[in-house]
Amino acid sequence: MRLLKHALAVALAAGLATTALPPASAQAHTSSNTNSNSASSFKRVAYFIQWGIYGRNYHVKDVETSGAAAKLTHVNYAFGFVGADSTCFSADPWADWQRPVGADEAVNGVADADDQPLKGNLNQLKELKAKHPGLKALISLGGWTGSAHFSDAVLTADARAKLAASCIDLWLKGNIPGLPAGAGAGVFDGIDLDWEWPGSDGNVGNTIRPEDKQNFTLFLAELRKQLDAYDRRAQITAFLPAAATKIDAGFEVSKIFRYLDFGSVQGYDLHGPWETLTGHNGNLFNDRRDPNAVKFSIDQTVRDYLKRGAPARKIVVGMPAYGHGWTGVAAGPKHDGLWQPSTGAAPGTWEAGSEDYKVLAAKPGKRYRDILTGSLWLYNGTDFWSYDDPGTLLEKAAYIRLKGLGGSMMWSIDGDDTKASLTSALYSVLR
Repeated sequence: MRLLKHALAVALAAGLATTALPPASAQAHTSSNTNSNSASSFKRVAYFIQWGIYGRNYHVKDVETSGAAAKLTHVNYAFGFVGADSTCFSADPWADWQRPVGADEAVNGVADADDQPLKGNLNQLKELKAKHPGLKALISLGGWTGSAHFSDAVLTADARAKLAASCIDLWLKGNIPGLPAGAGAGVFDGIDLDWEWPGSDGNVGNTIRPEDKQNFTLFLAELRKQLDAYDRRAQITAFLPAAATKIDAGFEVSKIFRYLDFGSVQGYDLHGPWETLTGHNGNLFNDRRDPNAVKFSIDQTVRDYLKRGAPARKIVVGMPAYGHGWTGVAAGPKHDGLWQPSTGAAPGTWEAGSEDYKVLAAKPGKRYRDILTGSLWLYNGTDFWSYDDPGTLLEKAAYIRLKGLGGSMMWSIDGDDTKASLTSALYSVLR
């Protein structure tokens, strides 16, 4: 492990030692190269959030104009919901297929026609794929607020068969309510399962059962069987947790990877303002300064999955395009604010304690980078923000290559800047 850390440190040595850095706006970004999406042996996945078209004013076209689309292999569309009656349904039909898109927001520059059956984000994803034939789009099911009924929906063999059929019919066959049969066909190439979490706590009110662990595996088997009957090329992926306790409560790791094309493991939310001490959002390696009894890191999570039977080449590492922040933070013995008590969450644009990379990159304050933990933080004497920039993502991408892992995943693409600096950093290493 020390040799691996040393190799990463040498590879990134110039200007990346643990020290105070100039403002992020002064740091160099990234590549403008493009490449066929299907040519890479590494997966480069990004989530596109359904609700980003509203307050965030982030559209599918922005994935294209930023240059990100040419540097991705997969776009995961978040989220479709799962009902207790074992059916798939849209959480926002207006955003998904009803909203007319004007020429200024259209990937192809042509406004949706009034009599056009499929509009909204789904049609824009279809246009994006037409420009990038190797790019795959997956519908992601669940999420933090959409996983309440997963346990009910996969409880019996009949329920699992019904859910698989419903999801394939709606999202892959494109049989959308109120539209002509098959109007939504050709948008999605597979299904991403984001059940948070089988067998353990997620959002308040989620149904949880001990048998979720086995039922998740059984649902994957049923979904794979039905997808094979429909289109053997259709992919299944899943978002998987970082904490070992959640892994063991909800996942038969060696079994589920038989059905998954790949699994994206959580590489963020390792610490956040729900805790009183500051910490790292998505550190690569364990931090010796970490006072917590259980220490989280990407490397620890990867080792936990490998130990439980996950194939290295099917492990895709999650990366944040946002940071977590605390306020009322004292400097501490090293005068950098790390692992210090706070008075609460720092103010954020959309949510207290959370902020997009593109905003954090321009925030004033002193930046500290530690290549031994693969972490970056910003501290201004009161507010502390832990986030990733192109430098930390280069280190994480080098780790993925050295460990023989499957690639990277980003939550979520709207947090990147208009130059796709984060996406480009990953692409420069993971081709």
